[in-house]
Amino acid sequence: MSDAITAIDPHVAHPASLVALLKSLWRNRNLIAQMTRREVVGRYKGSFLGIAWSFLIPILMLAVYTFVFSVVFQTRWGTDGDESKAQFALILFVGMIVHGLFAEVLNRAPNLILSNVNYVKKMIFPLEVLPAIAMSAALFHAGISLIVLLMASILLNGYLHWTVIFIPIILLPLVILTLGIAWILASLGVFLRDVGQTVGIITTVMLFLAPIFYPIAALPEEVRPLIMANPLTFIIEEARGVLIFGRMPNWFGLAAYACAATAVAWGGFAWFQRTRKGFADVL
Repeated sequence: MSDAITAIDPHVAHPASLVALLKSLWRNRNLIAQMTRREVVGRYKGSFLGIAWSFLIPILMLAVYTFVFSVVFQTRWGTDGDESKAQFALILFVGMIVHGLFAEVLNRAPNLILSNVNYVKKMIFPLEVLPAIAMSAALFHAGISLIVLLMASILLNGYLHWTVIFIPIILLPLVILTLGIAWILASLGVFLRDVGQTVGIITTVMLFLAPIFYPIAALPEEVRPLIMANPLTFIIEEARGVLIFGRMPNWFGLAAYACAATAVAWGGFAWFQRTRKGFADVL
């Protein structure tokens, strides 16, 4: 970790190019891995079951979804009868995993600098990696949830679609987009303390304005553009396609999404780098 800390004036300008972004993530990869490990372990430190909770929580969530929606409400996703009834919890769980990955990082982003004031005031630290550390921790928990989902799919259906191998490619554009937004929010959180509460409301609204609890086809035509404008919608639909329905990804859509996400990530990183020299004065 010490190799990532250098004696540099915190008020100097920091490089904000896309190349600088990639170099920073690569140069600090060991630091990111170490701090991610510490964060994941620290989350369950002191609990009786420890890190086993990372497996138990998604299992319990999936069990609750299955009971409430398939048994109590007898909900169907489509019109396929018993098959849709059995798969409804899995279909819903995919959406919850995608939203959870997005929301966990963004809800934490406004407080990333505020909760690490020592890194700003007492030592020079690559602050730009803090959103990447939050993302790495969120990816760990999302990965555990995906394992639970795949195990449940095998138990319910007796097989997995081979298209599950595409899930990392589908999630990658969302990861890039989320990082870009996280850099912006991490900076804004230093100067505007109300950002944290606002982001929490927005991510909750996005939960219900994404096709997580309902299919897009069930909505009136005039409402669908609003749902499609949600950046989670495309990723959720693509993730369900490869995990649940065995469909090939929409490669053109993923490429377009990745290009837009890269632009947002670059813009977010540039904003963070331009504003970070004011952190020490505010904090």
